[in-house]
Amino acid sequence: MAFHTINGRSVAYRLLGAEVNPLVVLAHPLGMSQAVWDDVIPALLPRYRVLTWDLPGHGASQAVSGEQITPADLAAEALALVELAGAQRFHFAGTSIGGVVGQQLIAEHSERLLSCTLTNTGAVIGNPDLWNTRAGRVRQEGLAAMSEEIVPRWFAPAAFEASPALKAGWCTQMGRGDDESYAQLCEMLGRDTFTGKLTGKSTTVQLFGGSEDMATPPATLEALAAELGDAPLEIFEGVGHVPAVEASALFAQKFLAVLATDLGDVANHGVAYATGLETRKQVLGEEHVARSTANANSLDAPFQQMITRLAWGELWSNDDLTRRERSMITTGILAALGREELTLHLKTAKRIGLTEAELRQVLMHVAIYGGVPAANHAFSLAKELGWGE
Repeated sequence: MAFHTINGRSVAYRLLGAEVNPLVVLAHPLGMSQAVWDDVIPALLPRYRVLTWDLPGHGASQAVSGEQITPADLAAEALALVELAGAQRFHFAGTSIGGVVGQQLIAEHSERLLSCTLTNTGAVIGNPDLWNTRAGRVRQEGLAAMSEEIVPRWFAPAAFEASPALKAGWCTQMGRGDDESYAQLCEMLGRDTFTGKLTGKSTTVQLFGGSEDMATPPATLEALAAELGDAPLEIFEGVGHVPAVEASALFAQKFLAVLATDLGDVANHGVAYATGLETRKQVLGEEHVARSTANANSLDAPFQQMITRLAWGELWSNDDLTRRERSMITTGILAALGREELTLHLKTAKRIGLTEAELRQVLMHVAIYGGVPAANHAFSLAKELGWGE
């Protein structure tokens, strides 16, 4: 876990995975912490870089200092962490109040989103009286006292049967939160809604809910889907408010399907140039792509466009292999053929996170199947670029 100061307040976050992979930002529910994503993250890391963080006064993030919290504040916090990660565009997923952050991003920053997955949330959640009453009780009684009442609403009965310690664990976590921060977030949910604010956005959106969710039942998700122009909605049977905890394997499977690049009808139409350009920037770095574009003239500009569509769109954007695997394959082929782009892809292998042992094995395969002189040249070049001790 790391910390970053945003608007004078310390925010706890995690940034995991290779820099060259597409960024996925995950936002947790009210009263919980970024730990809700722990069982989902391992499924994402082979193909994605993952950013999670604790909301104000939750987990290890510093509490608020009296100011009124708005969805715009929470979205700005997410965007500050995205900037820290060095990403321009990103995938987002949020549950409950995390889904409210996602709606704010759709409403005001849709151009930054590659996709937005909203789970167990709504354009309107509950009603102002309910939230204001809870805020008052939290200030008077404290989160530790109220956790026994609130935590059982998060999970389906089957979840408690499968894990008897689940309730006590999350009651402990909730009880450690800051009362005032939680109360202000309750008041925000009663005050700030997204009715009429989500139409006409081009972001790819997927909605998930739980059949046993008492906080945001399926009808709430159906209303949100309508606000989003009939966005696709899937309800998980037997699941409550937090699918990332209750049904982590199922959620990871469904979420990966949302994240995967839609290559469409490749045979007849190919992949959009924008898809290839996004991937090319992520893998090679924006500076390299900018130089290649700037150096192109009337002779080779169509060639640059072609390799962006084909190599980086239809090949590197395809999800059948990870970018790590594609880096090893590409490096091995270029080494065997002795091509000048080997230097670029040895640098890229470092960005992707190949280990010294993995690169050694790639080049040893080159020696056996492509020739010792080719491997010797590649080893020498790799050492010049800083590989090895």
